[in-house]
Amino acid sequence: MLMDLPKEPIVDVHTTQDRGFTPEEVARRCSEKIIHIGDNAAPEIRDQARAFKANLEKTIAFYMKEAINSDRTTVYNAIKDAGYDKLAEYIRRM
Repeated sequence: MLMDLPKEPIVDVHTTQDRGFTPEEVARRCSEKIIHIGDNAAPEIRDQARAFKANLEKTIAFYMKEAINSDRTTVYNAIKDAGYDKLAEYIRRM
């Protein structure tokens, strides 16, 4: 029995240099995993799917930024409660 190999790569590699990924970059990767638009899709369906995907990317990025800000608040409060006010202020300013 022969095994059918996928036509698309199984693994994608994304890297950055001297920084982490932005919420927009992660949102783009996330939407790529959620929505696949076939090459043979009817033009009106393909256009609608692309518009939905673009909106999804913006929505994911927005909520990722909200989560990052919320986490920073949690870290700020924990560091401040531990008595490191100056370090907490550096975190708040990020």
